[in-house]
Parts: sequence; structure tokens; C-alpha cells
Amino acid sequence: MRSRKQAEGAKVPAAGRRAPEFSGPKAKKTSRNGVYAFSFTVFAVVFCLVIALFSSMLSVLVVLGAAVVATLATLSVRVAPQWERVVVLRLGKFSRVAGPGPYFVIPIIEHVAARVDQRIITTAFVAEEALTADLVPLDIDAVLFWMVWNPKDACVEVEDYSSAIWWAAQTALRDAVGRINLAEVATRRAQIDHEVKEILDEKTRTWGITVVSVEIRDIAIPPDLQDAMSKEAQAERERNARLLLAEIEKDISEMFVEAAEVYEGSDKALQLRTMSLIYESVKDKGGLVIAPSAFGEAFNNIEKFLK
Repeated sequence: MRSRKQAEGAKVPAAGRRAPEFSGPKAKKTSRNGVYAFSFTVFAVVFCLVIALFSSMLSVLVVLGAAVVATLATLSVRVAPQWERVVVLRLGKFSRVAGPGPYFVIPIIEHVAARVDQRIITTAFVAEEALTADLVPLDIDAVLFWMVWNPKDACVEVEDYSSAIWWAAQTALRDAVGRINLAEVATRRAQIDHEVKEILDEKTRTWGITVVSVEIRDIAIPPDLQDAMSKEAQAERERNARLLLAEIEKDISEMFVEAAEVYEGSDKALQLRTMSLIYESVKDKGGLVIAPSAFGEAFNNIEKFLK
């Protein structure tokens, strides 16, 4: 988690503005130079053929006519990249989905309504001040991975499917966060991701869009609440440490009581313990050791004791 000040750079675009599809490293767009080169080639070939056919009567009108015929040919014969599908309308009604590869369009009667990219698209979005179930405002940064599987529905059923799924994702994230408490947000990220994905799938199914995954990148909480949570966590750790220490002391005291009962019921055990203490005190230092007379009594009648 990070503070609200650190999240100021990830603001939600104003209403009516389209959100950026990716706010991370600059994306490398796939080149469409091949499509443009194909159109230019068609124009050049048709233009040259017309000029060659009417070379004997070459004039300004012939050149203009050749340009018009070449333009119509360019508008009629087109090509779509492998990842692209083209929605074609005929007299305002849906006709077909063309591509990939070359396709034909009847000028004036037909026109291209949309070019739909069917690759997985990455969209970053932010839910600002989303309220949890215990009314704590959070700034949540997330990434949405989605793709268009039905170009017809994406073109016909929604005006701007890219912006629509961005706003739907933001709303779904707010709904999912509003069902849980603050303490559960950090520990239930995977569940929130799954819930947002299910909500979006239900909304976008009729748009011809499928949501691949939703991943929360960051959660920003208010700074004052961060301090309170930090103090609460420290107090909880100190409490656990004190409880553990008390349990250890209790176990040690119980073992001491059991040892005292054993020594009380057996003089031999007490004498062995006394001799062990004397040995431990002199094994490293050596030499003469001055000890209370009670320690010396442990060695009285040692032969009888060993028997």
C-alpha cells in the first residue's frame, strides 16, 4: 500500500474524455506500413494502366480520369492485417466482417464502419476514493486485460467499446471494494480481481468483448489511517510477544515445581543435582572452589550412595 500523495499521479480522466489504454511504458504499436504500401501500389498500377490505354489521346481529362479510376480501385481493393477485422456496412446496414487479408468494398454503396483489433488489449484504470464496507476511502490502481471476440457486436452494440469497458471496469472495482472491509482489501486481492472479472464479463458479453483478467497493481490509503494501522500492528505484535513470554515463563515454572517435587521425594536425586552443580562450576576454571558446607554434604557417604 502507498499513501494518497503517492497516488496523485494516477488521476481518473475527466468525464467525457477517453482514458489512455496504457499508462505504463510506452507501447510499441504494430506497423501498418504494409497496408498503406498496398493501397499506394493499387493506386499506382491502376493509374498507369489507364494512362497506358489512353496514351494516344493523353490530356488533362485523361489524367484526371485515371486518378479517379485509381482512387476507386484503391477504395475497392483493400487489405487487413492478421490481427484486424473490418466491419463493412452496405447502405447503412451490417453486411459482413472482412479480413484478415485482401477484401473488396463497393464504393459509395459500402463503407468500412470500424477496424477492430482482436489482440489482447491492456487498459490501466483507477478507482479514486472507493469506499470500503467500513467507509474507508481508497485509491486503487488496476490493469485490465481484454479482447474483442465479436467485431460485429463491438461495432453495433456500443458506441466506443474501448471507453465503455474502461468505465465499466472502474465501476465494477468500486462495487467489489464496497463489499469488504479495509483489513480484507490487502489479503483478498485475488478474490477482488475475480469478482471484478465476473462483473465485467456479464456486462461486456453483449458487446462482443471478453475480459481475460483483472489485476490490482496498488492500493493507496489515507496517510493518517496508515499511521493508525501501523500503531495497531505494533501493538498487536507487542501483545503477542508478551503472551508468548508469559507462556514460556509458565512452562518453566511448572517444570521447576515438578523438579522440586522430585528432589523432595528422593535424596539421591537432590545429591546428584548438587554434585552436578559443583562439577559445572569447576570444569572450566579448575582449582580449589570454596562452596557452602551444604554442597560438601553431597559427597558424604558417596560410596554408600553409589551402591
